[in-house]
Amino acid sequence: MNAARTLATARRVLAQLRHDPRTIALLLVVPCVLLTLLHYMYDGQPHAFDRIGAALLGIFPLVVMFLVTSVAMLRERTTGTLERLLTMPMAKLDLLLGYALAFGAIALVQAGLASALTLGLLGLKVAGPTWLLVAVAVADGLLGMALGLFVSAFAATEFQAVQFLPAVLLPQLLLCGLFVPRAEMATGLHWVSDLLPLSYAVDAMTRLTVDAGVGGRTVADLAVVAGAALLALTLGAATLRRRTA
Repeated sequence: MNAARTLATARRVLAQLRHDPRTIALLLVVPCVLLTLLHYMYDGQPHAFDRIGAALLGIFPLVVMFLVTSVAMLRERTTGTLERLLTMPMAKLDLLLGYALAFGAIALVQAGLASALTLGLLGLKVAGPTWLLVAVAVADGLLGMALGLFVSAFAATEFQAVQFLPAVLLPQLLLCGLFVPRAEMATGLHWVSDLLPLSYAVDAMTRLTVDAGVGGRTVADLAVVAGAALLALTLGAATLRRRTA
């Protein structure tokens, strides 16, 4: 791994994003708008918003990050930019870590904005520390980014990349415990949900709404989400093909 090349990749990705205001709006504004809509859907039912608001604070950024990064990486592949970069003395992991660094910075801003909105203006009540809530939201954003980079290898067009969203994320959304507590699911579904990283993200967010302090189970859930993001990045590096003359 070369830190200079990783940072150069991150700067290039951030420079591209800076000239794309629609993508910036999708990354930073859309999660806030969706959380605001959710708040007014449950207007008059503050306990309901408190119950699912924290979980969706992690889910919305994950979905948006997945969508943007899968299309962005596919564009790099189809335009030949990725191929040209891999002809240079750059390790595949340097390239993906550069992407992770750039989108990680975006995820941090995204989580900060969404958390400030939900905890401040929308009045979400959380018993646990705010910094840990933001940390889980950032980890969720990074997980969405890593999954998006990975699945881009299996798409030939941007339309196909978008099609991976329901295939990869919807099963996790249904089994993460948002609609039915995981403990009340059939045994087989519970086992499947144990294998899906979004289950741990929602568990951590839900626990933070009721437990004060830094609990060991919450930290363990955060570690699982971060580990899943790292695994997806590693698998994404394995899909990159370096051409030699």
